[in-house]
Amino acid sequence: MTLADMHIHTYYSDGKLSPAEAVEAARRAGLGLISITDHDTMGASGEVKRLAAEAGITAVDGIEISAYTCVKVHTLGYGLNKNCPAFRAYERRAVEGSVERCRDILKKLASRGIELSEEEVLAERTIEDTPVHSMFICRAAAKKGYAKNAGEFYLSYLVGGKCAYSDVGRVTPLEAVRVISECGGIASLAHPGRILLAEEEKEKLLKTLVDNGLRGIEAVYSGHTERETAYYKEMARKYNLVVTGGSDTHYAGGSRSIGTPAFCPDEELLDALKIL
Repeated sequence: MTLADMHIHTYYSDGKLSPAEAVEAARRAGLGLISITDHDTMGASGEVKRLAAEAGITAVDGIEISAYTCVKVHTLGYGLNKNCPAFRAYERRAVEGSVERCRDILKKLASRGIELSEEEVLAERTIEDTPVHSMFICRAAAKKGYAKNAGEFYLSYLVGGKCAYSDVGRVTPLEAVRVISECGGIASLAHPGRILLAEEEKEKLLKTLVDNGLRGIEAVYSGHTERETAYYKEMARKYNLVVTGGSDTHYAGGSRSIGTPAFCPDEELLDALKIL
């Protein structure tokens, strides 16, 4: 029985862990399978695979595409070819769109008396030429005393419906599923319990995505209740989806840790990932 964490972030996106730190945490947790799913980039892929192999862990290439409709509908992708032309085009769009979105957010914040420069935001980015994430803006703002911490700033200003929210340059969930599928990957709906839609609307969205190539759902997730986990496993059965699971860890010492909740991928998922 293999323990896995299929949802981990590093400093290639908005996490604070290096690939080496993430792999070491996975080793300490006794994991046999991991996927680094940085937002909108697969830049850590090569380094992670090398380090994981040295630690006796299988690493599957992954990504979390920051997709939006009227709400956040993030989409995980596993095993896609990062050299696929469709992914390369998406990657360019993600970086360019993130810069435009950052400027839009900074303009909106300035109108509210919150002065942040683009340079201050980019100073929060560890890896050059990767997307500029909203969390970078939040960390820069917290450092200047506009909030107690980055999370508080995000909830006060950048979440949907707040004064500095921006969807400039965002892809839709449908586009995310199509890119992942076109590049030979498995698209899985990320943390469905966090999608801010009524269950009826959420299932309608799920069905649309399934009809367009969605193959999995992250039923096992650090933020799900037991009821939610059972419900989304039932949705997986209903729509013939593989069940994926992960912690969504971004940094050490927080409320999430690599390897929790315990997730053991079944044969259907392992076969889809070409691991069996």
